[in-house]
Amino acid sequence: MDELENQNNDALESEKLSKSTKYDANEIQVLEGLDPVRKRPGMYIGSTDEHGLHHLVTEVVDNSIDEALAGYCTEINVIINADGSCTVIDNGRGIPTGIIEKEGKSAVEVVLTKLHAGGKFGGQGYKISGGLHGVGVSCVNALSTKLTADVYQNGKHHFIEFARGKAVEPLKVIGSTDKRGTTVTFWPDPEIFETVEFNYDTLKNRFREIAFLNKGLVITLEDRREGREKNDRFEFKGGIVEFVDYLNTNKNTLLANPVYFNKFNHNDKGEVVNEIEVCFQYNDSYNEIINSYANNINTEEGGTHLDGFKNALTKVINDYAVKNKIIKENEKLSGEDCREGITAVISVKLREPQFEGQTKTKLGNSEMRNIVYKAMQENFGDYLEEHPNEARELIMKSVTAQRARDAARLARESTRRKSVLENTTLPGKLADCSEKDPSLCEIYIVEGDSAGGSAKQGRDRRFQAILPLRGKILNVEKARLNRILENAEIRAMITAFGAGTGNDFDESKLRYNKIICMSDADVDGSHIRILLLTFFFRFMRPLIENGHVYAAQPPLYKVARGKEEYYFYSDDELNNWFEENGRKGTTLQRYKGLGEMNPEQLWETTMNPEHRILLKITMDDAIEADKLFNQLMGEDPELRRQFIEENATLVKDLDI
Repeated sequence: MDELENQNNDALESEKLSKSTKYDANEIQVLEGLDPVRKRPGMYIGSTDEHGLHHLVTEVVDNSIDEALAGYCTEINVIINADGSCTVIDNGRGIPTGIIEKEGKSAVEVVLTKLHAGGKFGGQGYKISGGLHGVGVSCVNALSTKLTADVYQNGKHHFIEFARGKAVEPLKVIGSTDKRGTTVTFWPDPEIFETVEFNYDTLKNRFREIAFLNKGLVITLEDRREGREKNDRFEFKGGIVEFVDYLNTNKNTLLANPVYFNKFNHNDKGEVVNEIEVCFQYNDSYNEIINSYANNINTEEGGTHLDGFKNALTKVINDYAVKNKIIKENEKLSGEDCREGITAVISVKLREPQFEGQTKTKLGNSEMRNIVYKAMQENFGDYLEEHPNEARELIMKSVTAQRARDAARLARESTRRKSVLENTTLPGKLADCSEKDPSLCEIYIVEGDSAGGSAKQGRDRRFQAILPLRGKILNVEKARLNRILENAEIRAMITAFGAGTGNDFDESKLRYNKIICMSDADVDGSHIRILLLTFFFRFMRPLIENGHVYAAQPPLYKVARGKEEYYFYSDDELNNWFEENGRKGTTLQRYKGLGEMNPEQLWETTMNPEHRILLKITMDDAIEADKLFNQLMGEDPELRRQFIEENATLVKDLDI
């Protein structure tokens, strides 16, 4: 009953925050024009690749989320249409339709054609807004061949259409309605984007995240493209408590229930100025997962709210442990020790978020550090006092982590590469390159002496380094750092890369711009690659996040006809060639491993930058990546069996 009462109180607070303001055409303010967007789209949406394309959908959905934050929207529907367009429908108040006198146009047209025009800039339309840069639907309009907006408001159905950001004709009423809200449909411009094909899973993962962060909001996603029909519905009445449970799927948790609290802060007028929502749970793994958000934006670089959480967590655990004589005063636990195995979500909502950092996803509001710290200190402190058995188990886990960290420090120091200029010993089996500029260098991680020998002979030694590995590296998903750093192959990689590992990882010291996993095109080769990726993901994540990791794509087949040789990288490629050229007078070789290629062949097919195919490893969704690594590489064999059963039909040709 207490939880239900708290939820009702939270809802009332949100209602007070939102409904104290009027939202009409007078709240729309114009800061600057829209013309630069089509000329330099990357400045406004980050890029014109697949990421930029999906950012368009996010910008439209953000408007609907703002309506949800204001207490007016309860459902958002996103549809990928058969004609390549995308539709976003909400049941909010609808974009204001009145005329803005100084513009001589409807508020709808101004919002959709003027950069930085909306209820977020200085007006009282929104107290809290999720829009990060404020460019919003105007940018979507500018970067679409066509955009239509249907506004259902005050019993009328309004409609307006645009072509590449310009209104075809003014807003008009085309009928009556008992609905309310806004429907936006847009067709991305193929002249702007590298691809205009939406990825269902990318959108699905983002909308699931948004639904977790907005308790009770319903978001549906539907794909109506022929042969791809899918649909999902997301609604989480438990909010971030369900989010933490989702992140801990298939993990053994330590606390009986997640720690959760929700706090509103008010100004002198009694108005809500910010909200803090925190939930965390511990599991028996060695990994730390903390997702932080500000106004629904994933603050991937952290910020003041995350600092407040971490500092308070460490302080509360140490104070309790010392007070209850579990540890001595001089044996205090580090933040890293206290966070081992934690899964946490920190979500703050505030009126004037300040974002900084390289990707503008780091919260900079200084007051949030102390606000989150105090809320954590009070609520988590009470939790430990009320749950002494769980508190002791948690602290003993941290003590064990401290001992392992001390052991790891010695191993780490022996692998740390101080700098390129200093006299530090590199692994003996590393065939380094002569180029000293790391931005021009690349290293191939190769399994086995045979393939390593061919790669060393076939490479361009000016900029290509070769590091052969002996067998399969340790599965780091099941080990603490001290044991990981005792593994000879892992130590060789850390030393060769030069950037350290874990919290000590320093990308500026990285000796190679490209790290290329080159393994055989069979089951064993795939296993070696996933072991490497697991290590990079857990202990050198910036390598993946910043685009340094690649997988080489060696050919599967060679067809010789006379003096001509042809290489094929898939069964489909091979079969298509035979259909066009016949099979007469040809010899076919199936490569079972890299060692079967001589140095010249390996260079020409797999290492020559002019001809090779590299698969770039990216991390569009860290949450799903974490779950997959836990499923494939974790302790529970039943999870792997389940994965194999669900995906077995995807394998066309299995070599064992």
